[in-house]
Amino acid sequence: MVNIQYGALQPDGSVLSTTSDMVSFPDPNLPMSNGEPKVFNQGDIAWQLTSTFLVWLMIPGLGKRDLSMQRTYLTAFLKGLFYAGLTRRKNAMQLILMSLIGIAIVSLEWVCMGYSLTFGSSHGGYIGDLQSFGGFKDILDQDQSNLPMLVHAWYQGTFACITIVIALGALAERGRLLPSMLFILCWTIIVYNPIAHWTWNTDGWMAVMGSLDFAGGSPVHINAGVAALAISLFIGKRRGYGTTQLAFRPHSPVLVFLGTVFLWIGWFGFNGGSAFGANLRAAQACIVTNTAASMGGLTWVLLDYRLERKVSAVGFCSGAISGLVCITPASGYVGTPASFLFGFIGALASNFGTKLKDLMRIDDALDIFSAHAVAGICGNILTAIFAQSSVASFDGSDPIDGGWLDGHFVQLGYQLADTVTVIAYSFVMTYVLLFLINLIPGCKFRAEDDDQIVGMDLAELGEPESDLYDILTADVPTLLQGHHSTQQLGVHSTPTSEKAHHESQSAEHEQA
Repeated sequence: MVNIQYGALQPDGSVLSTTSDMVSFPDPNLPMSNGEPKVFNQGDIAWQLTSTFLVWLMIPGLGKRDLSMQRTYLTAFLKGLFYAGLTRRKNAMQLILMSLIGIAIVSLEWVCMGYSLTFGSSHGGYIGDLQSFGGFKDILDQDQSNLPMLVHAWYQGTFACITIVIALGALAERGRLLPSMLFILCWTIIVYNPIAHWTWNTDGWMAVMGSLDFAGGSPVHINAGVAALAISLFIGKRRGYGTTQLAFRPHSPVLVFLGTVFLWIGWFGFNGGSAFGANLRAAQACIVTNTAASMGGLTWVLLDYRLERKVSAVGFCSGAISGLVCITPASGYVGTPASFLFGFIGALASNFGTKLKDLMRIDDALDIFSAHAVAGICGNILTAIFAQSSVASFDGSDPIDGGWLDGHFVQLGYQLADTVTVIAYSFVMTYVLLFLINLIPGCKFRAEDDDQIVGMDLAELGEPESDLYDILTADVPTLLQGHHSTQQLGVHSTPTSEKAHHESQSAEHEQA
């Protein structure tokens, strides 16, 4: 018999109930309780479940961006859209499906083994056990202070889902679906679960060392950004990369704002929910999250203005996302004034980080490394400087040692060790997984050139996002004549090339 009672625990050990009776029920799959009631706060549970929904909303609402030429195009999952606003429409449905399949695979993995490997009893501080293998086994007979462990398990599963979805953007326009499905499963088990264990399990080696990561700077953003870098390097450049052949017309910039709204709202659950309770620390995390996003957006606008003397609307959205990423590891540790600097530095670093792919000569199609890894690294380092024990104790827990503001200067060393380890582990293991899976017959990651020309929707799904006629006449107009060319207009083109293309199209129309 498992006894559950909802209410507030009083100093004398009694419970101030919020329901009339204790809730008791038998479950043959759980060990017998010792008869003591488990006391949970309904407000905390409600906030945690709400945060879970918000984080899940972020996963399909996640906007990817191409920051080259100072342009950013985010997309939202509004009525079936995901990556469609960024990539050419002939590849839209494949990326939508790849992302949703990622959610499905990771969700099953998390329930079967992922949660136990991450938060189970630690083996050397590196990985957990398989105590709950097979479907959250024995989870209900455990608790985490004011929350049922079942609620905690589901909430953390959304973090695992969003991490791989971020990384998958590196496969845009030339990655195949079948090997990606196998990669999703293997990567989550071998890369994400250990890193999350090191960081968030109380016995994980980075947690024991003293590294601070409130909501996923290392396990989510740095991890996914570095993995995307490895994927981009392994899979190679898109066909026509660096030429006008690859230029394309993005979807309506209105999607930029829709995607930003979904992400901005969802991030309150991402950061605020990591307080694991409806308390003052959750409120503070939400405040600094909003402030950093606001500062990041304004910073990016000014950076664009200095070059083009125009105020960039999509640039504001890009900066807001960079600020959100940067504040993530510190959101439960820093005061409101510090969040201004997080937003500024996060946007500044990400803006200039878009040039790294040119220096490294890789095709990071959606600039995932600069947007997530670079901003996440900045957030990790800034946490060491601005973390305060007084802020960390807003939820009533034991305070941390803090960062430089509290005179705890060694914290920078902990944060650097955390950051460097995650970068190295994520990159090496991701590349090894890609190499091994690519050797399996039928699991070659890179699509053939002909498939890239017609688009991954037709090549792999047979379900184009747009009308087939539009696909063939607008995106691959000369394919039927035996030539490999694509529409020469879009985010990779310059104003001059766009004008020339428009004049050419007008002349052809007049002749017709």
